[in-house]
Formats: sequence, C-alpha cells, structure tokens
Amino acid sequence: MVVVLDTVNGPPRPRHPEKANRPDSVVQRKPDWIRVKAPVSKGYGETHGIVRAHGLHTVCEEAGCPNIGECWEKKHATLMIMGETCTRACAFCNVKTGLPGPLDPDEPARAAEAVATLGLSHVVVTSVDRDDLADGGAAHFAATIAAIRARAPGTTVEVLTPDFLRKPGAIETVVAARPDVFNHNLETVPSLYLTVRPGARYFHSIRLLQQVKEIDPERFTKSGIMVGLGETRNEILQVMDDLRSADVDFLTIGQYLQPTRKHHPVARFVPPDEFKSLETIAYAKGFLMVAASPLTRSSHHAGDDFRRLQAARAGKR
Repeated sequence: MVVVLDTVNGPPRPRHPEKANRPDSVVQRKPDWIRVKAPVSKGYGETHGIVRAHGLHTVCEEAGCPNIGECWEKKHATLMIMGETCTRACAFCNVKTGLPGPLDPDEPARAAEAVATLGLSHVVVTSVDRDDLADGGAAHFAATIAAIRARAPGTTVEVLTPDFLRKPGAIETVVAARPDVFNHNLETVPSLYLTVRPGARYFHSIRLLQQVKEIDPERFTKSGIMVGLGETRNEILQVMDDLRSADVDFLTIGQYLQPTRKHHPVARFVPPDEFKSLETIAYAKGFLMVAASPLTRSSHHAGDDFRRLQAARAGKR
C-alpha cells in the first residue's frame, strides 16, 4: 500500500486524507509511448530556483505533470495561486486536499515578478479550488492578471480556473480582467463525474464556458479532458459537441495517469493513433485548435499553441 505524506508543514500527514481508506488499485506499467526522461537539465534547476525564490507553487509539481522536465528546461512553468491545498477531492488529482489557509495578498506581485524573471512570453495561471471563499478566488485571479500586465506587459496571460460553483459574479470578475485565454477543464465525460469529479457538475462547467463567450465574444476559450478513465468513444464525441455548442475554441485531450494506488485506476492506455483520430474529428467539428496526444496537458506548449490559435482565428476572418 502506498500512502503519500505531506511533511512540509509539521509532522507527516496524509496528502489525500479522503482517499486513505480507499482500497488499493494496481498502477499499470506505462507503455513505451508515454515514458519521459527524468528532469535533470540546467534549465530545470534554474526554473526550480526562481519558483522557490518567489515562494510560489506550480501545478507542474503539485499534480505530478509528466512534462515538467521538458517545460522547466525552457523556463516554462504553470503558476498555481491561492495556496497548495484544494477544497475538492477529485479521484484523479494529486494536489493536496484539506482546508486551505487565508489568501496571501502579496502573491499576485510575486507571481508577476517570477513571470518577468523567467522572461515568459506567455504564462498560464491556475489555482486550487477554493470553495471556502465567497468568490471562489475570482478577485485573486483578477489581481494576479493585473499584476502580470503591470510588471510584464509583453506577456500574454492564460487562466485555467476552477468552476466557481455557486459563486455568483465570479466569472464576470475574471473575464473583466481580460485574460488572453480563459481555460476551464471538463476533465472527463458526464457519466464519470460522480466517481472522478464528485464535487463538480458537468453542465455547470459547460455553462461557465458559454458565459465567458456571452460576456466577451472575442475572448479565446479552452477546455480539456483526460481519456483512459473508462469513457466510451461516443461519450468523447458528445463532449466535443457540447463544447462546440458553448463556442469553445480550443480542445486538449490527454492520457490519464494514475498518481498513486489510492487514485482512480487507469482503465486503459489509449494508443497514439486513437488520439490522432480524435484530433481529426475535433477539427471537423469546428474547433480552431486541438491538441491531442498521450502526453498532452492543458498547459503543455501553451505559448506556441496560443500563437497558432490567434493565426487560426485570423485565417477564418
């Protein structure tokens, strides 16, 4: 049995207390097409140092992203604001769960300084879920966007937000800060929400993405799902249709990887040719941009993809 412990703040305690009593499941051996090199480059070390020096968290580390070595070597990091503790207990996620501490009012300025130090042309800002806050952290997102605009005016900003469930006015607050891309991930198909994403509501997430476009039709919107959780192909195609009905511009599809034996098991490893097929179908359904591969993640190659997204829209006008 594997129990992940958090030892950063005091004595060891379960990183995922809500999963402690769940039965272990087998962590399958990864196929050759999904293996990555260990992060050991000079660039990786420099990025790690900058993130630590500014007292920031990254989803790259907290979620155990397999692309961390490649991205950090290029000094690309996805900042995770509002702490490292999430109020949700999604079955797929490796971010620590529990009761978060208060917001740090200096965090937006530190995030902006890190963006400037890293010299990023495009930055992705995400967060834990903060159901404990009246606005779900929307104002903190807006403050972080504003701080980055002031400190690094040449940097384009992509936000990857939680769903702001039962947080009136939160979406409007973030859209008013004018991020270049508004991303909110569906994560999986609706039939799996109860077991994979129990704190969320599928059609609320669809509606959130639709509202962003209603408020600001020029704003780029983006969403992503994982495959290999037990979904069917037809369910994936229905998700595509639902996202297009909300006028979402950009879809990402990646392989789910099980963090520990206590997390949702991998139902299967989807081969690369199936990802290519899904990409072709998604483009046919009208998405401006599609990224689909075993190692695709929301923030992977985000800067390059943003420029391609801009070009795709310009080409349609």
